[in-house]
Amino acid sequence: MFSVLSAIFWLMVYLFLILAPPLTLLIGPVPSGSGFWWDFSMALGFFSLSIMGMQFLLTARFRYACAPFGIDIIYYFHRYLAVIVLALTFLHFLIIYLNDQTILDMINPQHAPWYMTAGYSAFILLVLLISTSLWRKKLHIPYDQWRILHIFLAVTAFLLARAHIEGVGYYINAHEKKWLWNSYTLFWLFLIVYIRLIKPWLMFQKPYRVVEVRQERGSSWTLALEPDGHEGKDFKPGQFTWLTLRNSPWHLKEHPFSFSSSADHKERVTFTIKELGDFTRTIKDTKVSEIAYLDDPQGVFTIDLYPKSLGFVFIAGGIGAAPIMSMLQTLADRHDQRQLLFIYGNNHWENVTFRDELESLKTKLNLNLIHVLKEPPIDWKGETGLITNELLVKTIPKDAKKYEYFICGPGLMSNNIQRSLGLLGIPLGQIHFELFDMI
Repeated sequence: MFSVLSAIFWLMVYLFLILAPPLTLLIGPVPSGSGFWWDFSMALGFFSLSIMGMQFLLTARFRYACAPFGIDIIYYFHRYLAVIVLALTFLHFLIIYLNDQTILDMINPQHAPWYMTAGYSAFILLVLLISTSLWRKKLHIPYDQWRILHIFLAVTAFLLARAHIEGVGYYINAHEKKWLWNSYTLFWLFLIVYIRLIKPWLMFQKPYRVVEVRQERGSSWTLALEPDGHEGKDFKPGQFTWLTLRNSPWHLKEHPFSFSSSADHKERVTFTIKELGDFTRTIKDTKVSEIAYLDDPQGVFTIDLYPKSLGFVFIAGGIGAAPIMSMLQTLADRHDQRQLLFIYGNNHWENVTFRDELESLKTKLNLNLIHVLKEPPIDWKGETGLITNELLVKTIPKDAKKYEYFICGPGLMSNNIQRSLGLLGIPLGQIHFELFDMI
């Protein structure tokens, strides 16, 4: 109940912050005689800028504001809102064009007022911002380079859009309205400063040191860190954080990874990382004693939110088992004997990450472990193929509705399992999943 109220509260705060700037323009004297469609197009422009400014708030990763939703959901929300901003901006221009086609005469920057050029430039940068984000992998843009480009495009587009509104002067000529919009602009700029300067400084004050780099099965590596000069950060089992390795936190070289260690031992945390991209392939080259930085833990993919559950069912594919290992390790440290089921899908037996650790955990927990192999060895007697609806019917407990379900793996796998659990009558509120590729 508290989580629901918290979510409603933060939604109301967000709605207030995006609606207040454009709505305040209606207070006091307003320009007259321009017509409905002209005024409507102006409203779309102001509303678009307001949402654009609040995009910086969504990426600030304020822990308490993110907690009711999960940062992965917020990042997806951020992505879709960017498309909405682009659509609103296009409609803003289209309506003006249909109302007055001479507006095209102002496209040429050699003849157009500076503020019109600023507006067109902001729109072009917005198109580049969204296209390079939605199709980053198809365009083969490395993650680190994309982040720098993304920040540059977002900040520049915002400042140009704000300059466009200031130059046009429509609706904000009144002293009070100009003061209000300037205050909001300063707030949005503060968010940028907080994200890019203050937050990295806070991370810089609490560094970590690499104490172990261990090779695992399945082309994965476990990175163990210990806090250097501080007590470490509290986190919940199953959560993740942004890791900066071999760089200062100001270098924009951070990457999100799930904790794979017990939440009851913050004095030594581990991340198990599979070689999938440019950065993850360099984990094996990390040297002991190298410095690292961690942002605040994030995510609602955790058993700690369901202390009264009679048991848990975990379903993972490949390296998606990392946050589940954190939950299992924590349950073992707490001597928890609730019923647990872990259905773990992999391609090959020799590539099953955490294989030995899971066998050890079976001696400490009331854990039923089921391996599912897509390409099993000849003498394999366990489950084969994919994690299907038939397999779930056969393996999940008879009192299935009394358990909480945690799913982590590739998107297609996760979607299929969610659908299957729904068909089995598991309430939607008891199915929890990690968005495996949110960036």
